[in-house]
Parts: sequence; structure tokens; C-alpha cells
Amino acid sequence: MRLLRAWAAGLPAYLWSGWGAIASLLLLFAAWEAVSLIYGPLVMPDPRSAFGTLLGLIESGAAWPELAATARRAMSGYALSLVAGSFLGLLAGLSMTASMMSRPLVTVLMGTPPIAWLVLAMLWFGASDGTPVFTVFVAAFPVIFIGALQGTRTLDNQLRGMAEAFRLPRRMMFTDVYLPHVVSYLFPAWIAALGTSWKVVVMAELLATQDGVGAALAVSRSHLDTAATMAWIAAVVGLLLAVEYLVLEPIKREVERWREQGR
Repeated sequence: MRLLRAWAAGLPAYLWSGWGAIASLLLLFAAWEAVSLIYGPLVMPDPRSAFGTLLGLIESGAAWPELAATARRAMSGYALSLVAGSFLGLLAGLSMTASMMSRPLVTVLMGTPPIAWLVLAMLWFGASDGTPVFTVFVAAFPVIFIGALQGTRTLDNQLRGMAEAFRLPRRMMFTDVYLPHVVSYLFPAWIAALGTSWKVVVMAELLATQDGVGAALAVSRSHLDTAATMAWIAAVVGLLLAVEYLVLEPIKREVERWREQGR
């Protein structure tokens, strides 16, 4: 409860500090409006039309089931990749041999297009949730794995040696030496993997499922409904931004504040 109250108390200041992000979004909307004026609504509807369509989908109740299905699949695959990638990356970083052996495997995973994994997943899992969840997991796993591996391998040996020379307790070694350094690599990897998860899950739904935002995009494409297409894109991007800035970013700030207090 104390952590929740501290998070709620710091929320207004955190929201106010996000004026830079808001300014960038306004610039994006301005560019969107300019493209709409140049090419016309058939190619690119203006933001008002897209958000008006999205509002209609929300009011009719059609948006929530599709967004919920997409969020469930994206977060399931992302959670699996976060746990497995962080754990295995940290373990591999503890051994030079394991680190060297894992590099070609990670290169293969990074270099294989997500569409190839999607085709395999469709053969293995069919038109079920397993297809997008597996594809998200395989796409996000190497990003997190590399972050965890680099965080472990780049630990300052002199700092570690000094801590061992002063015989710091194991708990203090973990919280004051290892964890702050590793977290500084893990959080950027988690955020990058989150964006990857959202992109991949929509692509997987477009080809492999009957519901979700990807399936809704397929329907709007078949109807040549550009406004509905932009509405669904805006909805899924808004959901991604909400997860990143309302969940991950506050946690990151708390961890950074804790690191500064510990110095």
C-alpha cells in the first residue's frame, strides 16, 4: 500500500514531466493532417475522421473485444519472453563459454523475419492464440536476452573486486552492486521488446486469427475503409503508449530514484 500511495502521489509530477512526449505527439498529428490535405482522405484520412471512427467503435462496443484480444496475446508473449530472456540472459552472462555459445543462436533469432516464425506457428498451432503468442515470444526474446547478457558481462570488475575486498554482505552486493547495473540494461531492452510485441501481434492476427486488431485491420482493408484502418492503428498505438508510460516508465523512474539514493 505504501508503494501504491507513493506512486499515486508522484503521478501528477510524472504526467507534467511528459510535456516533451506530448509535444512530439502534437507534431505527429500536424504531419498527419498535412499528409491528409495533400493526398486526400482516400489515401490518408485526417485525424478527426480517424478518431471519430474510433470513438464510434468504442461507443458501439466493437472496439473493446478486439483490443482485449490483442492485449492479451501481446502481453502473454511479452511476459514469457521477459521472464525467459531475462533469466537465461543473466545466466549466460555469468559464463564466458555460455556467452560465446549463445551469440550465434541469438543472431539466428534476430535475423529470422517474424513472418517466417509466424508461418511455422500457423503450422504448429493453427488459428489459435498459440500462433500470435509464440510469434511474439520468439520476436521479443532475443532483444531481452541480449540486454540481460550485456548487463551481466559489462559489470565493472574493479567495483566488484572492491566490494569483495571489503567483504560486503551478499544482500548488499546484490542490491548495491549487481542489480543497479543490470537494471540499467534490462529496462531499455524490456521497453524495446514491448514495442516489438505490439507490432508482431498485430501482424500475426492479420494472417492467423479471426479476432483482434489485426483481424479488424484485415476487414477494413477488404472494405477499403481507410478511416477505420487508421482508427485501429491509433487504438493499438494508444494502448502501447499507455502500457509503456503508465506502467513501465513509472517503475523505471522508481528504480532510478532508488539507485540514486543508494549511491
